Amino acid sequence: MIRNFHLSGRIGLAMVALAGSGSLAAAADQLTTGSTTGLPIPRYVSLKPSDTPMREGPSKEHRIKWVFKREGLPVEITAEFENWRRVRDAEGTEGWVFHSRLSSRRTALVAPWSKEPTLPLYEDGGESSAVTARLQPTVLATVETCSGKWCRISGEGFRGWMKQDQLWGVYPGEAVK
Repeated sequence: MIRNFHLSGRIGLAMVALAGSGSLAAAADQLTTGSTTGLPIPRYVSLKPSDTPMREGPSKEHRIKWVFKREGLPVEITAEFENWRRVRDAEGTEGWVFHSRLSSRRTALVAPWSKEPTLPLYEDGGESSAVTARLQPTVLATVETCSGKWCRISGEGFRGWMKQDQLWGVYPGEAVK
């Protein structure tokens, strides 16, 4: 049986803000390490709690641009400053989040850019495998593993393999263990 999964509403922003610019390819070309953590920049992480404020700058004195309302939402860290991380969401909007509000747990959104009503989730990592579910764009999933072409993902009521290029929260060709 193939089941359909969807998400009601937007991807978890409390307010809409102007989208920032920047491409993944440009970010990948400029891979560095964080000045505070020594971890790769850019890198994907997820939000720990819902109600996570994103600020205009790296301090509590900076104005809150909006508040993320979706726990587990993937964000890309693009810079570090002391205990603050500049993050970009799936819509390209950037701002600063306090480090303790972020988790190294890997999550992904199913093709938030897609105009398709659903995308296939396969039993195994290959298109010849059986389709076990169909997921709507922006469904949130936990990333279990990625081979560089396929990712095993899971969520509430589903588990299977999806093409890696249909997920926002993992880089093309990235192996995740």
